[in-house]
Amino acid sequence: MKAAKTLDLVRQAALAALDKKASDLVVLDLNGVASLSGYFLLCTGESSRQVQAISNGIEERLLERGVKPHHIEGYRHAEWILLDYLDFVVHVFSPRARAFYDLERLWRPAKRLALPEDSKRK
Repeated sequence: MKAAKTLDLVRQAALAALDKKASDLVVLDLNGVASLSGYFLLCTGESSRQVQAISNGIEERLLERGVKPHHIEGYRHAEWILLDYLDFVVHVFSPRARAFYDLERLWRPAKRLALPEDSKRK
């Protein structure tokens, strides 16, 4: 997938997360840092239901654009749902899981990308 299309899909995923009231959105650019994926989108939901709703919203928005996740993990327990789109990975966390796994610290060499203007709202 071309970088511009990938970034557009990451932006769409971020907007879908915001539509479900996700908070603390962060996009990490892993290009040149890791070979597993190009980008991570991280966000938080306040309850297991909200974590699932955010995940559902992202999956639906990207499916409308003809893109399905290659793999999904953690949906049933909804502490940390991972949506793997190969070129980017979406991580939807509960507050507790986000603090525990602290992916921002783990991947601190990665550059943070600006989010869509709409992502400034909480």
